[in-house]
Amino acid sequence: MDQTNLELPEEEHQPIPDYFLKQNEPPPSSMLMRLLEAGSSKRIMKIPVEDMGLAEHLPFPFMALVGQIEMRMALLLSVVNPNVGGVLLAGPRGTGKTTAARGLSDLLPMAEASTCSYGCMPEDYEIRGVAGVCDECAAKLQAGQSITHMEPVHLIELPLNARLDDVVGGINERVAIQDNRVRLDRGILSRADRNILYVDEVNLLTDEIVDAILDAAAQGHYTVRRGPMRATYRSRFALIGSMNPEEGNLRPQIMDRFGLRVLVGGLEDTHQRLAVYERVRKFRDSPRAFIQAFDEETYDARDDLSSSRALLPSVVLSPEMLALGLQLVQRLGIHSHRAEFTMFEAARAYAASDGRTSVSADDLRAVAPLALRMRRSEFMDRFIQTQRQEDQEIFTLFEQLTSG
Repeated sequence: MDQTNLELPEEEHQPIPDYFLKQNEPPPSSMLMRLLEAGSSKRIMKIPVEDMGLAEHLPFPFMALVGQIEMRMALLLSVVNPNVGGVLLAGPRGTGKTTAARGLSDLLPMAEASTCSYGCMPEDYEIRGVAGVCDECAAKLQAGQSITHMEPVHLIELPLNARLDDVVGGINERVAIQDNRVRLDRGILSRADRNILYVDEVNLLTDEIVDAILDAAAQGHYTVRRGPMRATYRSRFALIGSMNPEEGNLRPQIMDRFGLRVLVGGLEDTHQRLAVYERVRKFRDSPRAFIQAFDEETYDARDDLSSSRALLPSVVLSPEMLALGLQLVQRLGIHSHRAEFTMFEAARAYAASDGRTSVSADDLRAVAPLALRMRRSEFMDRFIQTQRQEDQEIFTLFEQLTSG
């Protein structure tokens, strides 16, 4: 409720007898009335609200984006099917990469999340018993209590100025100083478990942060050691990153972790560029009103994504489509097996979004550029060719020596 428009009724007083009134003098104010007036709602409303400097979460609506069909499609496919392995948005500044990634948060579905700071899940207890969960969760499960709850998937941002302790977790300094005890706090990677991790300017991250992300993404969990303290956290997340190639290249190790790669350029259509200007201006003038104007489209898109996620397990690829995809990868000379995995999973998500349970050639064609671009390596081709020539020389010399 907007308190600035709140109108409070005037306080009602019983009429004061005439013998209490003196001519040309106001009625006396009792101590009780002065106390009540001092603590009345009117007085509270007059107190100015302190500006804590905290920003509100008011992202530009995803459904209000103009053009950039490939970028929006890739982001939606990553929501429908997290197995595509995330999205990399590469392009110049000011083309809507960060705006699109942050706006995606309004479309994210509900998912089961752990209530434990270590991310314990019921399946861990079913597979490994008490050893698979922490002591607190083991006690809850043995007592028949739940250790999970349903909540929306979150978009967790990793700021460029984050320290390693912020990313993986570390000792809580406040607790150590005030309570004289050591406690490990969760890091950003742990909070991103079963969520989406967004990294802006991913090519500018320090090597130690990149190594931490790679380790967590590869294993689905990571371990933090601080002296005698040791804790293992879950870290199963979809990775979304954005970068400007002018500012530097991305390390091949983390490039390989992005399933879909999108080249985001400026819009070429004049009418679309004008629409971008008008929408951004209206959003800055009145963010809440602009977001509300796209509520219906946002709700519909969220329902469609939920339906697509529910249909996804039923979507299959025929042997013909599998053969077609594999031939495409081999003809392109791509070495990484993640290429066909990403392409097939993206095609399944594309078919599910269309309400179909079988993947067609058109589905593969639509996602192939997203999944296969930037995967060929001239260096590796030269390296492998050189090694093959060396092997041939070894075999030739061996045959000469044995025949003699």
